[in-house]
Amino acid sequence: MAYSGARAAFATRIASGTPPDVVGPVGVGGAEAFRGQWLDLKDLIAKNKVDLSVYGQGAVDFYKVAGQGQIGIPFAVYPSELYFQKDMFDEAGLSYPPQKYGDKYKMPDGSMVDWNYDTLRQIAMKLTVDANGKDATQAGFDPKHIVQYGFEPQRDDLRGMGAYFGAGKLASDDNKTVQIPDGWAYGWKWVYDGMHKDHFIMTNQVYQSTSFNGGGYAFNSGKVAMQENFLWNVCCVTDAGDNWDLGVIPANPTDGKTTAVFNADTFRITKGSKHPDEAFTVLQYLLGPASKTLLNSYSAFPARTADQADFFTGLQAQKTDKGKPVYPPTVDWQAAVDGIKYADNPNFEAWMPAYNKSLDLLTQYLTRWTSNPGLDMDQEINTLKTKLQAVWDKG
Repeated sequence: MAYSGARAAFATRIASGTPPDVVGPVGVGGAEAFRGQWLDLKDLIAKNKVDLSVYGQGAVDFYKVAGQGQIGIPFAVYPSELYFQKDMFDEAGLSYPPQKYGDKYKMPDGSMVDWNYDTLRQIAMKLTVDANGKDATQAGFDPKHIVQYGFEPQRDDLRGMGAYFGAGKLASDDNKTVQIPDGWAYGWKWVYDGMHKDHFIMTNQVYQSTSFNGGGYAFNSGKVAMQENFLWNVCCVTDAGDNWDLGVIPANPTDGKTTAVFNADTFRITKGSKHPDEAFTVLQYLLGPASKTLLNSYSAFPARTADQADFFTGLQAQKTDKGKPVYPPTVDWQAAVDGIKYADNPNFEAWMPAYNKSLDLLTQYLTRWTSNPGLDMDQEINTLKTKLQAVWDKG
């Protein structure tokens, strides 16, 4: 079923008392929208003597939720990384982004600086070019006629956009009160200024235009120098040309901490399943014999540690119908793997009250902030917090 209709269809099945036995692959956000509907697999795991040591302990614990139990078994993980266009850096005479966490960045004057969002901003402005060939640091730069942008954030979810600047969640520990993590507020304002003040990030109007991919991932248009995105974007990044590579996510300059936002999918059994044993048999097949085929089709990095070594080798071996390599031969895939250590915990898609209504409000504000210059972002963030609280209080 198409993702766009899956949430509503699943909600209808739950409400009618006829839930499907197995659901997936579903990520954290999709699952948290139906918090409390997933079967605790602990007894079935023990009954079937399933060996969870084939996964990293952290991946197993990721699905161990207080009050709900072991509601999933690891399947696919999607670390995030920085996609970048080598040719654009070469043309501008700039060093490539670091490809190992902890490495510094070499500035045009030869100085070595921390790889953080302050550094990225300076570089991204030099990589943002107007129709007359001027970059965003030069006098006479025309922000109304930009032909190449320096940076594109991951903008699918306002929470994820903020989480690149620090892990957090909207629900306080009482699960009733809205909190805005400091890193998120900083990140939202950083993106807003980069979009409407410094012009190295495209506005929503530009993002939705066909020339920059019409609302798809703009890096894939071949007109963006850097983009933060998840590993699943390798499905479509081939449209971006044949000389891109992967770098590491920059740190928040306020605290020096790096957060490589993380996605993970698996298959789950619904708590209302009338056939839990049979469903678990299916689950074991999906996570076992069928996993390699499924993982390849989703461009997903396997959670099973024994399967990880061959994943990128398989990607690199892919050919087009004309025998041309699908991916550049020198992609530094290790940059993606290393990002797993910097995954956001708590995950940005963590549960919050009135989950679906809250997502709708967050989407409205994502559109508002990416579309309108001149906003007071401190006031905007406070207003969002107030409106979210009203949604939660109403239930």
